[in-house]
Amino acid sequence: MAGFCSKIMVVAKSGTITPWLGLVAAVCIQILAGNAYNFPLYSHKLKTVLGYNQLQLTNLGVANDVGENVGLLAGLVCNKIPPWSLLLIGAAASFIGYGVIWLLLSQTISPLPYWVVWLALCLATNSATWFNTAVLVTNMRNFPFSRGTLAGILKGYVGLSAAVYTEIYIGVAEKDSVKLLIFLTVGLPAACLLLMYFVRPCTPALAEDSEEHGYFIFIQAMSIVLAFYLLTTALIDDLFSLDKNLISKIFLAFTFLILLAPIGIPIKLTCLAIKDNRYGDVQKSLHLETGRIEEPLLVTEGNVSTSKPVANESLLESPSSENLQSNMPDENGTERENIYLCVAHPSFMEDTDLEILLAEGEGAVRKKRKPRRGEDFKLRQALVKADFWLLFIVYFCGVGSGVTVLNNLAQIGIAEGLDDVTILLSLFSISNFIGRLGGGAVSEYFVRLKAMPRTVWMTVSQAIMIGAHLLFASDITGSLCAGCVLLGICYGVQFSVMVPTASELFGLKHFGMIYNFLSIGNPLGALFFSGLLAGYIYDIEAAEQSFLLGKSDVECVGSSCFRLTFLIMAGVCAVGSLTSIVLTFRLRPVYEMLYARGSFRLPRTDDYQEKK
Repeated sequence: MAGFCSKIMVVAKSGTITPWLGLVAAVCIQILAGNAYNFPLYSHKLKTVLGYNQLQLTNLGVANDVGENVGLLAGLVCNKIPPWSLLLIGAAASFIGYGVIWLLLSQTISPLPYWVVWLALCLATNSATWFNTAVLVTNMRNFPFSRGTLAGILKGYVGLSAAVYTEIYIGVAEKDSVKLLIFLTVGLPAACLLLMYFVRPCTPALAEDSEEHGYFIFIQAMSIVLAFYLLTTALIDDLFSLDKNLISKIFLAFTFLILLAPIGIPIKLTCLAIKDNRYGDVQKSLHLETGRIEEPLLVTEGNVSTSKPVANESLLESPSSENLQSNMPDENGTERENIYLCVAHPSFMEDTDLEILLAEGEGAVRKKRKPRRGEDFKLRQALVKADFWLLFIVYFCGVGSGVTVLNNLAQIGIAEGLDDVTILLSLFSISNFIGRLGGGAVSEYFVRLKAMPRTVWMTVSQAIMIGAHLLFASDITGSLCAGCVLLGICYGVQFSVMVPTASELFGLKHFGMIYNFLSIGNPLGALFFSGLLAGYIYDIEAAEQSFLLGKSDVECVGSSCFRLTFLIMAGVCAVGSLTSIVLTFRLRPVYEMLYARGSFRLPRTDDYQEKK
């Protein structure tokens, strides 16, 4: 047994299994990283225990979204500290922030000023930005040829997290908000500490791999199985009320078994590697017996892929000016492998700045120029590009209108006469997952088949969101559930399309910073549409109903509470759709260049004339 474990450690160190083991850990972390979606499960208790009105509660929803999406600090340091450090910071933020909220709702401490509660909730959900940055940036660099698929998987599991947390809320917390907050305070950080060791950067493959594609399909299939399982258990619980029941705990146990199914990939790779190592030992012994010792044909040391020739070993050495010159693109447009390594691993470039400057002085390489779309941008370089702001506006309109519904989902359900809104949250969560997974997979398929810009799917999804908001406003029987499903799918597409689009336009070297800046569109949408609009309209309607009934502090009842908000959100999505059409036409030549041969390739200097 000890020998078997030692062989596993040797294989993991060789770099063959580590990326997939890290991806499995990332999937589990992403399930936990959707902690901000729990807000509807304890928002009503916040309102009653602390005596807040709807506008104050809505502004706490803004704090929830600000914390979840403002990750500029995480993006700034992600190239300077290892992923496990980012995860450790996120765990600490969750422990402190949710700890304060738990103490308040359990009435262990006296009520704190409103601004303190706002900051505590912001800190608690800010843990998600550290989790997301660590796993998303690391895995995008580890699997750079499958960006859309990978973004769909990782973002999809975040979307599923609300349904998983709902299972925890029912099975473990027994529909008690205080018990749920105990899990968020202690259980979430503990799980993160257990998994953070496995999330680490690895040397990526230098070409696309069909076997890798098969593994991604397996993970997608298991995530779909998990989604349908969660949907089934949510419907069963809604029909039979399984809280405080052994069956709900059994459902939760099977949930975690399905969640861990992707661990089969690194286990399979481990078994194959051990088998190969044993075969190699036999071959070596035969060579010794015959007196012949042959030089190995493959590199097996460090993090170099075992499928690459020995000549590639020079790529990991500190390059000289001659080396830099010899690895520029040749006349046939063939990209040298060390250039790819520079794009995938920014530390490689940062360590060679001096050599590049010396090489420029000797005339070995040309002086630096401003990057073009498809190359590596710094944030300040991306901020002056029209495409960056068009993508920001499209994302802002899509997620801003979606998060407005999500933050007010509990109040929307209560206004429509529902006593339990967990079924709405589960429907939204699973639909959100389908949108994230499907958006990544579908955009990846069409970008390779026809070099179709991914933003086409942002256009389509926001057009459908217009209908979803009108459905919410219509007060038709069943419109609440149908609207949740449609809106959840389209809301999820925004995330899984924005991530690979940003990486393809502005590169991976500073992707952490660029991704987190674009993510600010979510809390800005929550601030303007949810905090300043939906809460204000709701309180006005509640005041009118209180006046007509001659009572004070009456909660708003009926579809009129949010109808005007839904109509305005439909208009916002219309603006987003039109902006997305403009962006899609601008990006068409870029995608024709990046995917001209049906697979992603690095851009060359003379590939296109960039639009100003």
